[in-house]
Amino acid sequence: MRQVLMHGTALVMAVTAGACSADDVEQPTDRSGSPTGQASPARTPTAGDQSDDPLQTPPETSMQITITIGDQRFTATLDDTPAADDLLAQLPVTIDMVDHGGVEKTGPLPGPLSLDGQPEGADPDVGDLGYYAPGNDLVLYHGDQSYYPGIVVLGRLDGDAAERIAALAGSVTATVEAG
Repeated sequence: MRQVLMHGTALVMAVTAGACSADDVEQPTDRSGSPTGQASPARTPTAGDQSDDPLQTPPETSMQITITIGDQRFTATLDDTPAADDLLAQLPVTIDMVDHGGVEKTGPLPGPLSLDGQPEGADPDVGDLGYYAPGNDLVLYHGDQSYYPGIVVLGRLDGDAAERIAALAGSVTATVEAG
């Protein structure tokens, strides 16, 4: 009986669907009675939306640090790497930094940073924030440094920070904090 009822329902649905055409379906209209012609537009996802789409890439997260030298404050944006995560875990920290050759200010960190996934060395750009693994030093690149083994680029100094750091003569004391 159930099978007959299911077949009967399917037959009624098929006959009903065949009897209607697209012209028979009532279309939405605006206030003047004219067809709107479009369904409501799809909503654009926002940053807080969750997605089940495995192909959608999550938004990049940027990790910011603040560097204070004397009465000047600088910010830097860290890359999403294990080394940068290790740096964040050591903050806040105050570092006595020396100037090397007018291109970088360096000072020792409390502990080493991870080298997982890092190349053997790097050729940092002016404005890069780096780590010199053999000396366990945080490095602020304010001049042109060529490729050197043991250099890890951690991120970028923001805005005009490299120029402002270059203007600071000699040794400095830097306080580095998250955010």
